Amino acid sequence: MQSLTSGACLRHPLGGNKGKHELYEGSEKSRYHCKYCGNAYSSIAILTAGACLRHPHGGNKGKHSPAL
Repeated sequence: MQSLTSGACLRHPLGGNKGKHELYEGSEKSRYHCKYCGNAYSSIAILTAGACLRHPHGGNKGKHSPAL
């Protein structure tokens, strides 16, 4: 776990490599929903890879973020 959280994150909200990885604190699920738009995905990796049309910084100006 320490090796995960000590590494720089390419998908960090402040920009690539501008922050560390963070642990997902929700439970394991069969579907993960974006907290901004509500779209559902089968994995967190797929969810966080896509740009979100309803992101608070503007449409497609940020990635989906998992709802806890």
